[in-house]
Amino acid sequence: MLEAACIGIGVRAAYQPIVGTERGDVVGYEALIRFPGYEEKSPQVWFTQARAAGMADQLEALALRTALAARPTLPENCFLALNVSPDLLTNPKIRNVWKEQGDLSGLVIELTEQSRIESYTWLEPDLNQLRHAGALIAVDDAGAGYAGLRHLLALRPAIIKLDRELVQGLQKDEAKRALIEMLGVFASRVDAWILAEGVEQAEELDALAALRVPLVQGYYLAQPSNPWAQPAADVRVRLRAQSTATRTSTVSALVEPALTASTIAEAGSIFSEHFLVDWVVLIDHSRRPVSVLSPESTMHGLTLSTLKANARTPILAALDRAVTREPGVRFSPLMITDDNGSLVGIVRMERLITTLTATATVKTRG
Repeated sequence: MLEAACIGIGVRAAYQPIVGTERGDVVGYEALIRFPGYEEKSPQVWFTQARAAGMADQLEALALRTALAARPTLPENCFLALNVSPDLLTNPKIRNVWKEQGDLSGLVIELTEQSRIESYTWLEPDLNQLRHAGALIAVDDAGAGYAGLRHLLALRPAIIKLDRELVQGLQKDEAKRALIEMLGVFASRVDAWILAEGVEQAEELDALAALRVPLVQGYYLAQPSNPWAQPAADVRVRLRAQSTATRTSTVSALVEPALTASTIAEAGSIFSEHFLVDWVVLIDHSRRPVSVLSPESTMHGLTLSTLKANARTPILAALDRAVTREPGVRFSPLMITDDNGSLVGIVRMERLITTLTATATVKTRG
């Protein structure tokens, strides 16, 4: 049976929506392998048996190809998350999957906890190649197993997935909420997103939204199914109601549109044609911001080491991060992204400072 499954017999992919808590919209899907053609349905059992039989690379490569078959129809502005065992990342069969795909933009590679990895140093060449090809790296089950803080520091993932054990019942557990808040602060400092999986209750979703966790998935929102399912309408309404209540205290209220360019030369042309423009955002081919450019930096062919922040970042938290930057870029604007990492616009330091000053003045007078 294992040999048959490794060539795709009786195997299919299911896709579970990943939802942004800002608007309740689907921003991505996680691909999950299923075994409907066999009596044994548990993917964990299948992968454990494959590893014991020395066929883990074959089954994982098959799972990746099965999931990627639907990639051409992936909705616009959505990412596709794929699970990979870290110890197989350098395996030729897994490398061949990426070569077949070429451009990996819109893919998120989740490093799972199938095997113990003491150090990720030896994986850096493969991880860097994946990033260079456009993929994002995610750490699965943060807060459980071996995905400890030192691995988060070593990997600097774009997405940090919270283990289900952290999510379960967090509305009644102050310690869990404190730990999620701590991980959220860490994520904001390294330009990553927190994704809470295993959301099975409305109260858990409310607590995560209140903690400003940007991404969520779980059976309460939608079960894994055929591509490309949407969460129930009442879930979107619930999230949007919470978002409206908190939006005025976040940087989303201060965002202004920004002109964009895909190269420094293109930015130079924009500055030449628009004399009043003082900032242009350099973006990649997925419309994710790379750097803010000024006329001076563009003239010298330089990019500025600037700061990205999610649109739901609290204003005070954004200012705290901004003022710790190097003096040369401390007062450059922040690049603001949505839950999918795409550019929303910029927020000027002046707006952050004056907004907080005005708020403080009102409270003092009150």
